[in-house]
Amino acid sequence: MGAAMLKPSSTIWREPEGALPNTLAIGYAVVGWLASFALMAADTWWWNALGVALCWHTMVIAAYLIHESAHYTLFAAPAANRAIGEIVNFVAGSAYASFERIRHMHLRHHRDRADVACFDVRTFLLEHGLVRRVVYALEWAYIPAVEIIMHLQVIVRPFVVPSQRKHLPRVAAMLALRLGLLAGLASVSPQAVVLYFAAYWLLLTTLNFFDAFHHTFPQIYTDADTPVPLDGRDRAYEQANTFSNVVSTTHPWLNTLTLNFGYHNAHHERAAVPWYRLPGLHAELFAGSSRELMPLPELLRTFHRNRLRRVLDADYGAVTTGPDRADAFVGAHAVSFLTVV
Repeated sequence: MGAAMLKPSSTIWREPEGALPNTLAIGYAVVGWLASFALMAADTWWWNALGVALCWHTMVIAAYLIHESAHYTLFAAPAANRAIGEIVNFVAGSAYASFERIRHMHLRHHRDRADVACFDVRTFLLEHGLVRRVVYALEWAYIPAVEIIMHLQVIVRPFVVPSQRKHLPRVAAMLALRLGLLAGLASVSPQAVVLYFAAYWLLLTTLNFFDAFHHTFPQIYTDADTPVPLDGRDRAYEQANTFSNVVSTTHPWLNTLTLNFGYHNAHHERAAVPWYRLPGLHAELFAGSSRELMPLPELLRTFHRNRLRRVLDADYGAVTTGPDRADAFVGAHAVSFLTVV
């Protein structure tokens, strides 16, 4: 009887070794996020600062847990992955699109070997001069205006685009819920609302930075279901146009700050491998090779230098060899798996 009762719990995770790291990651993302609001509402500035840092980082982890859930790497049952995917989707602030919509478009990214998106932000900016000028000013000031537009379009398009009306009930319900929660928070602590948006700015900047330098794929705009031709984008092309931007090679444990998402070549080679095994897979696949790893200082430099060029330039640039090899890597915009729906 006792053994039979324990059996279900031993099979909840996709891999037994995932029990501890996944429990810690999910618990940290959800409980830490909730706790951060109490800290941001406190009367002491250092608690406020800790609250912003905690809110920001738990949302980062939540975003990457959405990614893990999309590949069904957390739990043995697909339904469990979908359930936790929806929970962390809410924590990450991207729940206006369902987890299934996010998962569908992200799997297209892998299948099509392209940055596939439903909303063409560059055309939108070219057609709206005033918005474009505001975006340039904000991006110059390190405010991720393009990412903000991408998140807003997920909310707005169901109200104004007939083909998107099927998503309106969820968007309207989620908008009412989150605005209601913000209003409730404001009634208790207006400063906590301001600090939450500061944490959200840090979240968008972090995701934008890492997303910018993963690929030199083509960016293709289409609806969610229209197939696109591969045009020779085979597995060799995929690896040749994929790069890894880890936080640290000297102290690998620091890469858990982004759930090892920086080991992107390993992830694209074997997308079903869970986050806690990606460092080992990278070492196995790319031992002795430095082509895949983009030095973080170089990426920070090119992220700064090309922050305005990146707004409208569809050419992600190129990675060269030797010192400063990332200087010509302009990077991508508007490719977050949270917003390409």
